[in-house]
Amino acid sequence: MEALTDIIGQINSIVWGPMMLVLILGVGLFLQLGLRLMPIFKLGTGFKLMWSGRKAADSDKSEGEISPFQALMTAMSATVGTGNIAGVATAVFLGGPGALFWMWCTALVGMATKFSEAVLAVKYREVDENGNHVGGPMYYIKNGLGAKWAWMGTAFAIFGTIAGFGIGNTVQSNSVASVLESNFALPTWVTGVVLMVLTAAVLLGGIKRIGAVAGSLVPLMAISYLVAGLVVLAINADAIPAALDLIFTYAFTEHAAEGGFAGAAVWAAIRFGVARGVFSNEAGLGSAPIAHAASQTKDPVRQGLIAMLGTFLDTIIICSITGLVIITSGAWTSGESGAALTSAAFAQALPGVGNYIVAISLAIFAFTTILGWSVYGERCAEYLFGVKVIMPFRILWIVAVPVGTMVSLDFVWLLADTLNAMMAIPNLIALALLSPVVFKLTREYFDGQVAASLEGK
Repeated sequence: MEALTDIIGQINSIVWGPMMLVLILGVGLFLQLGLRLMPIFKLGTGFKLMWSGRKAADSDKSEGEISPFQALMTAMSATVGTGNIAGVATAVFLGGPGALFWMWCTALVGMATKFSEAVLAVKYREVDENGNHVGGPMYYIKNGLGAKWAWMGTAFAIFGTIAGFGIGNTVQSNSVASVLESNFALPTWVTGVVLMVLTAAVLLGGIKRIGAVAGSLVPLMAISYLVAGLVVLAINADAIPAALDLIFTYAFTEHAAEGGFAGAAVWAAIRFGVARGVFSNEAGLGSAPIAHAASQTKDPVRQGLIAMLGTFLDTIIICSITGLVIITSGAWTSGESGAALTSAAFAQALPGVGNYIVAISLAIFAFTTILGWSVYGERCAEYLFGVKVIMPFRILWIVAVPVGTMVSLDFVWLLADTLNAMMAIPNLIALALLSPVVFKLTREYFDGQVAASLEGK
């Protein structure tokens, strides 16, 4: 096992090395420029469409299984997770405050990536034997790039199926069990059983039930965490200007060790900022478009405008709150890392309460991630083996939840992290090759909007 771990560790250092970070940022920047910064300028339009998309139009209901809003919430249920609490803290601990700046950069170009993923997912989706709309990178690779590229879609599906059980299941349940045990002395097996029951209650109802639960739970949990974070920032208001100075200074200059912070070069800020940013918002990973493919919409661009909000809300809003809380508290030099660092930062401003806020938030975030990633893993498995695999997959997914709470997951985390990068590679290649389709559809959509506006006058 040690030899296998070493091999995968070496592969991990390669797939998450400089070339991967260049590929993620490069493709995102290429798409952002090709779209003429539309995802940034049309952010308000995206929010309007999200609000109106809480219920699909009658003419669109036959085009998918869940409303455009529920599709976004299903995708966000997977993206808003431990990365927003533990991931940000780890990035700051390893890369310094400057890592937050590079997370922002990842998000700004990632909005274009997420937009393009959703556009292609809806454009090239299929209807399976059960009558459900299915899509994602494997489908837009196969249907958009043709048979000679189909192997790349198959590779994505294999990586996604396996990685889901790690990053989207056992790692999440293990995080919940750990945080509840340390804060509430709840035995890990109890957490495992409760999570298994809750997961089964939702998962066995399929994507419609997952979409309904996500549509209710995700906004509630995100707003609650943001309110708590804003309260902490209000308490630490005097430290905010200095924190922002640290973020921009450390993003471009090397910094020596300070307290429990080991010091970091600029490369560390870039590497961990980009890597943890992608881990949190999943832009470029290829997971979110799987959820958006089930949206009840006839227009790919309209869903893309809604989809890009996931990256904005996840990283620019939620991750920024976490990062600023950590930096303004001064806890980033304490030597703590991960969820423990975020907990310490909240507890510093809200003694006796802050650590419980983080614990409960982490538990809910992780649970919704288990639900969201179940959709991704199931669709990847269905692509490989057909609809007959759906029920066995769901049962296996449910059984894996309590297992994750009771075992050491260092190897699983490493494997899943490596496979996540290997998911991103074929997806990013496909996005670059299919970018003319995205640009054409986007241009036609907005030209149509302008024409409709002129006719209205």
